Amino acid sequence: MTEYPGQQPPSGSTASTGQGPASRPPSEPEGEGPEGYEAWLGRSRMVLTPIAAPSILGLFGFASSTFMVASNLAEWWGDALLSPVILAPLVIFFGGLAQLAAGMWAYRARDGVATAMHGTWGAFWLAWGMTQLMVANGLLPLTTTISKAFGFWWIVLAVTTIFGALASLGKNLGLFLTLGLLAAGSALLAAGIIGAVHGLVVTAGWVLVASSAAAWYTAGAMMLEQSYGGRIILPLGRWSLRGNLPGHRQARPIEYAAGMPGAKAGQ
Repeated sequence: MTEYPGQQPPSGSTASTGQGPASRPPSEPEGEGPEGYEAWLGRSRMVLTPIAAPSILGLFGFASSTFMVASNLAEWWGDALLSPVILAPLVIFFGGLAQLAAGMWAYRARDGVATAMHGTWGAFWLAWGMTQLMVANGLLPLTTTISKAFGFWWIVLAVTTIFGALASLGKNLGLFLTLGLLAAGSALLAAGIIGAVHGLVVTAGWVLVASSAAAWYTAGAMMLEQSYGGRIILPLGRWSLRGNLPGHRQARPIEYAAGMPGAKAGQ
């Protein structure tokens, strides 16, 4: 069994049984003495393979694709026939491929919310873009994207995103606002398509535009925080007051209480 400075193996315990005090993660040291956090941090050594926060890429890809599609649904520009075909390449690569890659990289960051949401929405935007191209090439009927079957796509997305929004409450309000608006917009769009209610489709477009704006802000705040060495530049609505004060650091670089010691889980 490897011994660390300041750690005494408990009497009567063995590494093979995995029972007793040795199997529990130690609590994070407090105070400024020889066993305080700063002293422990000075003794600690880690070998990590760090990665940038995947949600920075994922949220930028999501925001851009969602804004373009949603603004078209809200009738800000274009039409319902040709515009989706023009948008398909952007949506496939930016909202689909880039976001799906961000979701897979989120596994490395041990971020379950980012993995689920970027993976789900990245896969959806890939399917959306491919569907538009298939319609344009005559492989599917022109009524595909206004059919009840397509409306049920949005029901599935709304349910999945609701759970992501609830889980994101443990992170920050910026992500919760993004996912909450996204779930609401998906539900409205599902109701509008299935019920053939044009007003609901337009309203859903506006709500999804708001979700993309929240995603842009959240991604920008994360990128600025990482670029400035972990210091808060734009507040994200974290539960701790210190985590929202510009110029302050939100988290310690090493978390002892997780029992690794290792990097902080998540982004």
